[in-house]
Amino acid sequence: MAEVRGSDFQIYNTMTKQKEKFVPLVPGKVAMYVCGVTSYDFSHIGHARAYVAFDVLFRYLKHLGYEVKYVRNFTDVDDKIIKRANELGEDPLALSGRFCQEFLIDMADLQCLPPNEQPRVSDHMDQIRDMISKIIDNNWAYPVDGDVYFSVGIPPNNFPNYGRLSGRKPEDNRAGERIAIDSRKRNPADFALWKAAKPGEISWESPWGPGRPGWHIECSAMSATYLTEKFDIHGGGMDLIFPHHENEIAQSSAACPNSNITYWMHNGFVTANDEKMSKSIGNFFTIREVTKLYHPLALRHFLMGTHYRSPVNYSISQIEISSESIFYIYQTLEDCESAVAQEKDLAATVSGGKKYPSTADAQKCITDLKTHFEKKMSDDLHTPSILNDALQEALRLLNKILSMLKKKLQKPQKLSYIQSLVELEKEVRDVLDVLGLLSSSTYTEVLKQLKEKALKRAELSEEDILQRIEERALARKNKDFLRGDQIRSYLTSKGIALMDVGKDTIWRPCVPAGAEEENPTQTLVKASDGQLPGPPDTSDGQLSKSAAVLTL
Repeated sequence: MAEVRGSDFQIYNTMTKQKEKFVPLVPGKVAMYVCGVTSYDFSHIGHARAYVAFDVLFRYLKHLGYEVKYVRNFTDVDDKIIKRANELGEDPLALSGRFCQEFLIDMADLQCLPPNEQPRVSDHMDQIRDMISKIIDNNWAYPVDGDVYFSVGIPPNNFPNYGRLSGRKPEDNRAGERIAIDSRKRNPADFALWKAAKPGEISWESPWGPGRPGWHIECSAMSATYLTEKFDIHGGGMDLIFPHHENEIAQSSAACPNSNITYWMHNGFVTANDEKMSKSIGNFFTIREVTKLYHPLALRHFLMGTHYRSPVNYSISQIEISSESIFYIYQTLEDCESAVAQEKDLAATVSGGKKYPSTADAQKCITDLKTHFEKKMSDDLHTPSILNDALQEALRLLNKILSMLKKKLQKPQKLSYIQSLVELEKEVRDVLDVLGLLSSSTYTEVLKQLKEKALKRAELSEEDILQRIEERALARKNKDFLRGDQIRSYLTSKGIALMDVGKDTIWRPCVPAGAEEENPTQTLVKASDGQLPGPPDTSDGQLSKSAAVLTL
């Protein structure tokens, strides 16, 4: 077993309503279950928010040295699936299977690591029926006309501690609110464990007649199957606290009195105009719709720019800023790679065993980045502070070193700068890797992809931009500076920044001028304890390619 670091890791436990030190049931091992999607359509960015948040948790636990078993299910049997399949004239399992695969493509694009297990409801009917039978045997469920209902009890004999996760009291569950009125129920708050088949619906045989599972029982059965009745972390969106997770606790406890989950974690909503983004409301944007125009890394950065428990308001201008931040990161990394390649003989000296100490500034920056990263991640995964503070300082220093390497320097001084570049760039990569922001593609490939997305948003081709660069150069040659400024302003309004580098002019993606006012009803999301990334600082006023990105 690998050595585990991070004994001070704290996470917020929804059950206790406070941050708690993370102590797994088995030293060195973590068992974690996250509720997955109901696969009847393309997933929206609310789903992305949840699975990016728990991917960060998964990655950080692995970074700390834990052996993690991560289970995330697919709900592939559900009313919504049946309804959509009927509308399309498609087999329900075929439709849900198709959207399961589409979801996996989205997760790969967002660089979410695959869980160890991804069970589907349709493959676990035996386990579900067995758990329902145990609950009936323990007198906490009853069959009625082919349905099976969980009994929350009749006051004062309520199910023990029902409502402890959500804080709801039995009297809060009034008939007709959230739960359909059914005169066959002993208590209006009782919920379905098994639903009798309706004519023409997909069904499975059971002791109570043909039918299919209710929504809540599936996660109780599958989590117990893969993680046993006791495990460390159960996660999902805040909308699942009640009724889904509350009912999971009741079912699991009714089937197995020893059932227990130590930490309950829930992520905040993605909102649109301050209203929860939801398929049922119709105010959602699919992941595909966003990544058609923005790099998936930009969406991931955007989602991590707010603490996972806080709501994040969907904002085009904020995704634009995240897109620019990703470009800045990858341009800096590419510049570092190019600088080391240009000085390959000296770089070989650095890597060949002869020690040239990095600069004091670089050593301090590396220490600060490591310390800040571990401190903020161990404080309930505070990613916004990392993205906006220590990481930005490291990128600024990398650009400062790149600027210094362009000057005439004595060999020992240049070697010291190269050593600084190599060491600091490695630390930045390590942080990005844990955050899931380090692509498997080359820096150059990612930059190319970001530029292609920018062209698509601007509805321009690269030929269009090159033509305008030529027009601007001719205008400036003829001292028609007004025309030159008009061309530059036009492109900036489209999210294209022109930069004069020596005698050449190159272009980069940028936040379109006026993007902040594009939709005044949507509020930009900022970190609770930090500002959005600012322009890199340089000591001599000269900018590298990457440093120029955020200043135009």
